[in-house]
Amino acid sequence: MHHMRWPWLSSLLLSGALLVATPACAQTRPSRKGVEKAQTLAARLGAGIEERTLANGLRVVVWPDPDNASVVLYNWFRVGSRNEAPGITGLSHFFEHMMFNGAKKYGPGEFDRVMEAAGGSNNATTSEDVTVYMDWFPRSALETIFELEADRLQHLAIDPKVVESERGVVYSERRSSVDNDNAGLLAEQVQSAAFTAHPYHFPTIGWPSDIEAWRQEDLERFFRTYYAPNNATLVVTGAVTPAEVFALAERHLAGIPAQPPPPEVRTREPEQRGERRVTVRKEAQAPLLQVAYHAFAAKDAEAPALELLLGVLAGGDASRLHRRLVEEERVAIHVDASFRGGFDPSLAWLQVDLPPGGDPVRAEALLDAELAKVVREGVTDAELARARNVALADFWRQLETNNGRARALGTYAVFHGGWRQLFDAPARLEAVTREAVQKVAVKVLRRSNRTVGVLVPEEAQQTRSTEAAR
Repeated sequence: MHHMRWPWLSSLLLSGALLVATPACAQTRPSRKGVEKAQTLAARLGAGIEERTLANGLRVVVWPDPDNASVVLYNWFRVGSRNEAPGITGLSHFFEHMMFNGAKKYGPGEFDRVMEAAGGSNNATTSEDVTVYMDWFPRSALETIFELEADRLQHLAIDPKVVESERGVVYSERRSSVDNDNAGLLAEQVQSAAFTAHPYHFPTIGWPSDIEAWRQEDLERFFRTYYAPNNATLVVTGAVTPAEVFALAERHLAGIPAQPPPPEVRTREPEQRGERRVTVRKEAQAPLLQVAYHAFAAKDAEAPALELLLGVLAGGDASRLHRRLVEEERVAIHVDASFRGGFDPSLAWLQVDLPPGGDPVRAEALLDAELAKVVREGVTDAELARARNVALADFWRQLETNNGRARALGTYAVFHGGWRQLFDAPARLEAVTREAVQKVAVKVLRRSNRTVGVLVPEEAQQTRSTEAAR
């Protein structure tokens, strides 16, 4: 079980597109034939998918594949750190752990034991926007999996002793993934500085004092509000038929009562009007540089152009920033970029890993020079073609597996207004022009729109002396 700490872990994989051998001299205008071909192939791929909403509000989406003997189930709950507040930060991630700790029929440890005995496995993840539970299993375990899921959704045991045990586990995870992880610590500080009003300000794993102070009534209220069937989308792919999945959902899940809709997140982050900077001084072998720009929500029309822009900048060894910072100037050992759109406008990230003794000031100057060049001149036909082909290839590659299909289908069902949007994604990427990419660069890559984070290494003795002084 893990929470999604890095904003760039799920970037281009869920953007959607079609693998096309676009020539290096591609025109700046999209090919109508290419867009139409993408639409046709995508529509054919999506044939057979069915959706049903139960009386209690649970949405069930099924993508059958009779040629694959396995089954994947993803249950998406629209709850993450975006739904938290001071005092209860980290509760979304906490329940990711609690959901495996026993219910009425299947007690502590039984969920994993029963699933593994049936040939299955599971995991879960929490982000700013959602908490997702994943099960992978053979077709023979289908009814067992629905029984397991229904038991924990309807009868989760929020036992005080288990709560205290998991509180310690979560705190330990925070120490390993944030406090003792240089990149994780810097990213938490950058994101918290980038958002001053919106709850994206809160770290998914929670602030330390909140983890220590969660109360029983906080937990019970949070679970009742957000783990309601009308706040969930269940996706099943693989060796199933829609009819049998709908029947199992009716039998095991339809009896779980709906709850009043969760409170709406109404806060909108005001426009940033000046660069913000974060400096973290910590015992470390090498400096780090992270730059986060306010960007778009997942379903915004400009998101595909942003994804391709980031692909041009830092998508692989042929990207601009890798060539300039890693190969030519040798100020960095790795450059990464990502954007994972959420329900609300999220951040586009650039991360530069420097070698021991590296100069973050020089690295930032070179980075800024490349970004200014893109804003001023745009990208080339060849760069756009390469970035598009990478995104398109990733799209089709993920849809070769049941797991990739469940993840992609759920992503579009939850974030993009419906799963059918998944099959419009190829045409949307095909339609991105050089002009659209440059327009997004001008809009997003502004100094006044960004937060810069630098991790400055300190010697171990200096760090200990500083902590002792504090």
